[in-house]
Amino acid sequence: MPGAIEIAQFFPCDPRAELEGEPRGCIHSWDISTGVDGPGTRLVLFLSGCPLRCRYCQNPDTWARKGDEESVAEVAELVRHYRPFISLSGGGLTLSGGEPLLQAEFCAAILADAKRAGLHTALDTSGFLGQRASDALLDDTDLVLLDIKAGSEAAHRRLTLRPLAPTLRFAQRLAQRRDRVWLRYVLVPGWNDDPSEVEAVATFAAGLGNVERVDLLPFHTLGESKFEELGLAFPLAGNPTPTVDQVAAALAIFRRQGLPAH
Repeated sequence: MPGAIEIAQFFPCDPRAELEGEPRGCIHSWDISTGVDGPGTRLVLFLSGCPLRCRYCQNPDTWARKGDEESVAEVAELVRHYRPFISLSGGGLTLSGGEPLLQAEFCAAILADAKRAGLHTALDTSGFLGQRASDALLDDTDLVLLDIKAGSEAAHRRLTLRPLAPTLRFAQRLAQRRDRVWLRYVLVPGWNDDPSEVEAVATFAAGLGNVERVDLLPFHTLGESKFEELGLAFPLAGNPTPTVDQVAAALAIFRRQGLPAH
């Protein structure tokens, strides 16, 4: 787990902004989505900055320390604009990234404001920085979309360049709190599709008792063009996407553990 100094190098904006009055943060972009970032139609805020370097990342442009610096009030205005639309669908607000917990105080303020407005809230996170999530932040989070990248420490480091243990500790904390979790697993042939990797994640998730569903996401190359735009080589160029049979086999492993997997 990186210390404060190492975390600071990934911070997308001036960290002093959260120490001078109202929290401010860097937002890379936002979007409206249905069915993939939590229940219903949702306003999704993508926050800048991420400590992981997932080789299949589809948003490497969120890694950098840049973006529009916003106040909580400015975000609240955007949320209010879309609130009638997303509320009618049973949707809400999702914080994604990047890794939103790099800007934990900013996230906490946004989530608290959304809850006061009566909106459903979701946090999309790798859990790697779960120790930065206060209990108050999690109290204002109705659903955690938890991305677990691999089942073993070795495969996780190979795929993300970071350790797996912090994510597992965060997942266990969520289970102890009985927070609702949807698990996400990106299936990457040759990297984390071995049955032992999938089985390890499935067994761990089933033992938590609070995982409501598993979204199995087949690896794709849609992020390759963004790597090229940034002048970076796409690490998984030429890597195959999962076959129908590979996806079915992975789904079967989760389902054998009693987990609703899609």
